[in-house]
Amino acid sequence: MNTAPTSPDPGEPRWLTDEEQRVWRAYIDATTLLEDHLDRQLQRDAGMPHVYYGLLVKLAEAPDRRLRMTELAMSAKITRSRLSHAVARLEKSGWVRREDCPSDKRGQFAVLTDEGMQVLSRHAPGHVEAVRQAVFGRLTPEQQKSLGEIMRIVAEGLQPSEAGADLPWLR
Repeated sequence: MNTAPTSPDPGEPRWLTDEEQRVWRAYIDATTLLEDHLDRQLQRDAGMPHVYYGLLVKLAEAPDRRLRMTELAMSAKITRSRLSHAVARLEKSGWVRREDCPSDKRGQFAVLTDEGMQVLSRHAPGHVEAVRQAVFGRLTPEQQKSLGEIMRIVAEGLQPSEAGADLPWLR
């Protein structure tokens, strides 16, 4: 249904064009299916959801395998509450530990343990293969480059830098 007016009335919604609707629905379908595919692979092979795996990766890439909780939430693009719950679960598994921040009594670090690093190393090859099979194996190098550029533009547009921005890690 293409109801997008050529000169929109400020009081009327600007409906998506047929082409925009097609692209939007393809995006929703693909991202929903991809997240489900990767989540199921990691649950089956590593016993953890995709978001937990992503947290382990972020910590593995950090200096000394540690990040402040606020930095980890920002890097993972999740709320502090969701991060706190995830880190609590990862702590129970022995894959992450929390440490108090010596310079800020309210701050904490999340630290990837040796056991967590072993789990990550053990399951990374299967996860990378799942990503390659689901995404990169289906795209030409040119399509991969375009997808990366498009996703960067969208992500940058959704992360305003002005004070008061409503971003997950600030909630």
